[in-house]
Amino acid sequence: MVLIEDVDDAVSRVDEGDTLAVAGFVAVGIPEYLLSGLGDRYVETGTPGNLTLYHPAAEGDRDGNGVSHLAQDGMLKRVIGSHWGFVPELMERIVDGDVEAYNFPFGVMDHLLRDTGAGKPGTISTVGLETFVDPRNEGGKANDETTEDLVHAVELGGDECLFYESIPVDVTFIRATTADENGNLSMEREALTSNVLATAQAAHNSGGTVIAQVERVTQSGTLHPKDVAVPSVLVDSVVVAPEDQHKQTYAEAYNPAYAGDVRPPLTEETGDTGDDAPISARTVIARRAAMELVPDSVINIGVGVPELVPVVAEAGSVADEITQTVESGPVGGSPTGGISFGTATNHDALVSSTQQFDFYDGGGLDVGFLGMAQVDGDGNINVSRFGSQLPGCGGFINITQNAEKVVFCGTLTTGGLETTVDGGELRIDREGDKQKFCESVEQVTFSGDYAARVGQPVVYVTERAVFGLDADGLVLTEVAPGVDLDADVLDQLAFEPAVAETLELMDEQLFVDEPMDLTEYVR
Repeated sequence: MVLIEDVDDAVSRVDEGDTLAVAGFVAVGIPEYLLSGLGDRYVETGTPGNLTLYHPAAEGDRDGNGVSHLAQDGMLKRVIGSHWGFVPELMERIVDGDVEAYNFPFGVMDHLLRDTGAGKPGTISTVGLETFVDPRNEGGKANDETTEDLVHAVELGGDECLFYESIPVDVTFIRATTADENGNLSMEREALTSNVLATAQAAHNSGGTVIAQVERVTQSGTLHPKDVAVPSVLVDSVVVAPEDQHKQTYAEAYNPAYAGDVRPPLTEETGDTGDDAPISARTVIARRAAMELVPDSVINIGVGVPELVPVVAEAGSVADEITQTVESGPVGGSPTGGISFGTATNHDALVSSTQQFDFYDGGGLDVGFLGMAQVDGDGNINVSRFGSQLPGCGGFINITQNAEKVVFCGTLTTGGLETTVDGGELRIDREGDKQKFCESVEQVTFSGDYAARVGQPVVYVTERAVFGLDADGLVLTEVAPGVDLDADVLDQLAFEPAVAETLELMDEQLFVDEPMDLTEYVR
């Protein structure tokens, strides 16, 4: 039988200098009881310190939970993560140079766990080439205190690749719903399976310890073998968490729709489509982005403006041409936004995030719709670092480098931008204070040169202009009716783009305060 112990005994298994891996996805399925228990132990005893924290997603809620419990003086020596937007305490430690830190793509980190568990020396991937992760650039190092090279440029069969070194795991914190007395784990009330199995295998096969937080324990032999997500051979310790420390997401105790136990009735989604709210610049961007859909599109949607693409697709009678996916594992249905991002309702299937990134990296996505914080004349995008803000890349690099087509969505300027959309035209009432199309991005999260060289179609959609990408960089292809080309577009760029030989007007229907029929563009 597996050892069932209290949280204090379980977290005492973490020793000074260990590498601790934490499973989960942002605010979903986090082993909060274990993390808070370990943080409390450090407050009381001063141990364990000098830990290496390996966490593929930003396991937190922007409110001090998740891996933020470990952001204490001396507790962490090194952090390896993909995103820190939900753990600002940890981000601050990294920016201030209190810890060594590496920012690697989420999918790479998941695959590295799997390959570590398989006894491989590391992960070979094209993901990250010519971005800040490439060792010929920054090598994923997040501050000056970080000097060791963990990723290397290699050549295989004449092709460039990146080799990410294996990272043995001493202890891992995972979570499930039910453990039987032998330590088999099922996840029937969890919204995601995320990377739980890969994380457990990496720790166990590194000679480490696997500690599982669960909601309940049942008699051995009562779990159906097909329901076991993590077999007992991988599990060393089980801790039963109190209800308030085992919420399905940090926002909700339990939503049966996230677990696939119910399918909520479909309701008509309106919002920023002109149905019951005034049309806006965001509507225009989402509509124009949706025109890039192809029949039977498998897509990934980023946060922000891209979240409106399925909404305008529904209003435009092409929702049946879309299968939405999320990097956390849901396939089909309706992904959830906000603090429960990563979950979905009415989804058709749920795979692990490790498997989802296999699908993405292999070219399974037809279109990726992502945001753009900074853009330069070479078509590079930055969404990962802005001065003292270091949200990180998350799954952005996996998605944008491997989707068949990528559509970046966002306003041309930001900070106080005010527009009026009326009668088939756009008017700029107040220009934004900040240029997003800048001379040079602060960090290359997406490489325009790489995309152009491999022949990936890339479209940059704003409310007043649309750009394409060729070997020489950005090309202005469309402008909105009603705007002044020089004053409203070219003068708002920090560089001079190429202009298409035939500069088109964006479709007037984009700027009309009623749902836009998209069928002629997608079918």
